[in-house]
This record gives sequence, C-alpha cells and structure tokens, in this order.
Amino acid sequence: QVQLVESGGGLVQAGGSLGLSCAASGRTFGTLTMGWFRQGPGKEREFVTAINWSDGTYYVDSVKGRFTVSRDNAKNTVHLQMNSLKPEDTAVYRCAATSSTYSGHYYYPQYYEYWGQGTQVTVSS
Repeated sequence: QVQLVESGGGLVQAGGSLGLSCAASGRTFGTLTMGWFRQGPGKEREFVTAINWSDGTYYVDSVKGRFTVSRDNAKNTVHLQMNSLKPEDTAVYRCAATSSTYSGHYYYPQYYEYWGQGTQVTVSS
C-alpha cells in the first residue's frame, strides 16, 4: 500500500512559479512511476507529467518547457516545478503512482493504483 500526500499549491499571478511536492509512504517508491494529473473547473481530468523509476519523464504538450518533474527516491518524494504559469493551468493537481512498466499507460489515470487527495493551484490573470 502506498499513501500519497501533496503540498505546495496556492494562488499565483500569471507568469509566476509554483512548486508542488508529493510525499509517498511505502518501501516500493523507487520502483513506481509517479504521475501528476490535474482537473480544472468544468474540465476532464488531464495528464500533466510522469517520471519513471529511471528518471524518464513524460509531459503533456501544453506544459513542455514550463513544467519540470523530478524525484528523490531517498526521500520518497516527487516534485513538480511549474514556471510561466497561465490561467489555464488553474486546477486541482493530484499525484498518482503506478506499478506499470509500460510507458503507454502513463498518460491514463485508470492505470494508476494510488492517488493523493490533491492540491489547488490557481493562476490569476
């Protein structure tokens, strides 16, 4: 069993930066792929990024060049650095974990077994 707890959300002006963290419990963290999903008001849940056990990273096109995902296996944490934020980045961001080793699964929430509660990110224009 893995428990995930996000932190770091908040309110920021457009063009600003925020960092989100996800702390994981459990001894298998190093073998998991960690993902971030978001759901904005009136929108479907959307894949944002993922990082696998060997630090391979995956991003949705809309955040490439602005967001950076990283992980610290010694601390069981994953970090999402968000720069050049836009109002359309406003959403609840949720951390998730999957034991799948197939990269094609990383983009889809149904393949993630564990989820955090989420943290709100609001970007004002």
